[in-house]
Amino acid sequence: MSHPRFSAGHADHGKRIAFVQASWHKEIVDQCRIAFTEEIARLGWPADSIDFFELPGAFEIPLHAKVLAKSGKYAGVVASALVVDGGIYRHDFVAQSVVSALMQVQLETEVPVFSAVLTPHHFHSHGEHQTFFHEHFLVKGREAAHACATTVAKLAGIRAAEGAKPSLNAA
Repeated sequence: MSHPRFSAGHADHGKRIAFVQASWHKEIVDQCRIAFTEEIARLGWPADSIDFFELPGAFEIPLHAKVLAKSGKYAGVVASALVVDGGIYRHDFVAQSVVSALMQVQLETEVPVFSAVLTPHHFHSHGEHQTFFHEHFLVKGREAAHACATTVAKLAGIRAAEGAKPSLNAA
């Protein structure tokens, strides 16, 4: 699969990308941001076209994503978090709520939202899981960059084609 390359005047009229992440398990979630930033730059997005937002947890991400999407400033919003079973509440409920809300945001605003919100079935703070998810979030960051670049380019193409169509109501 080929991935589009952008120049400083990329296809979406200079709009930016928002990257929103939870601060829980920051040392792991940061890996997604780092890999995303490196890969999206490799795909041609200028480093200064990405805005970063850090929130307390995953549950706060959907509202923030919606406000950013509705601002008209962003071609896409990327969300990243690690939701783990802390034994206090149902982590799968939180993760499902967040991902469902992110889908709703993109459907309501027509701004693509990309999820790197992960919830492992079992997570333990020992070295093996720390190392695995540290590396896995690097992979997810690169995947999010490719999904973002591809989707934003394809939507820009669709929107440009729609704008070029003659109006049926023209006199």
